[in-house]
Amino acid sequence: MRILVIEDTTVLGEAIAERLQKLGHGTDLIDNGRQAADWLRHQQVDLIILDLNLPGLDGDALLTELRQRKNTTPVLILTARDGINDRIKLLDSGADDYLAKPFDFGELEARVRALLRRRQGYASDVSEHGNLVFNRTAKTVTIAGEPCGLVNREFRLLEIFLSGLERVMSKEELTDRLFNADETPSANAIELYVARLRKKLAGSSVRIQTLRGLGYVAHVQTENSQP
Repeated sequence: MRILVIEDTTVLGEAIAERLQKLGHGTDLIDNGRQAADWLRHQQVDLIILDLNLPGLDGDALLTELRQRKNTTPVLILTARDGINDRIKLLDSGADDYLAKPFDFGELEARVRALLRRRQGYASDVSEHGNLVFNRTAKTVTIAGEPCGLVNREFRLLEIFLSGLERVMSKEELTDRLFNADETPSANAIELYVARLRKKLAGSSVRIQTLRGLGYVAHVQTENSQP
């Protein structure tokens, strides 16, 4: 999934971005609030991790601006403010969750999973799709009870497809959600990843169909619909 980290403390911002990239997320890092607000006018992400004390435009103002623009992207606030009134204000301003500094990276990852899961419409980190079980916490996939070994990018690509079952996704959308802005994937990168994913999902209920000139659509094949 595509995540934007807005944090002006270089060491912390880079540590968060590196951690999320290792999990397979396309992650961008911006250290200025105004630059981030302008960037988000032209880019879409699945989650924003937002520090409050930023140059250019502070996090409170950036959050307010996003919500006034009707941008509904989930926002996880990183804050040193721990007063109850501060937390109430943040949530009322449109934040989806907050994490007090200093924080444990394991808790950060858990909150990221929870927000992405909610955005995808799932109540649990484990979801079943026919004979395929997708576990966001353990980062595992099983097919008919057997493990399916996916590398990070394949796992995230499957997560994107499962978040939009029956919806046509173009190569451009998949590229934007799988890679960060600094990466330059080859023109056929998505085709290669989809081909690898299809091969590993053979025997599963999840099917990824190519629609020539449009992109791809994933669906869950039920027993009644199987030939």
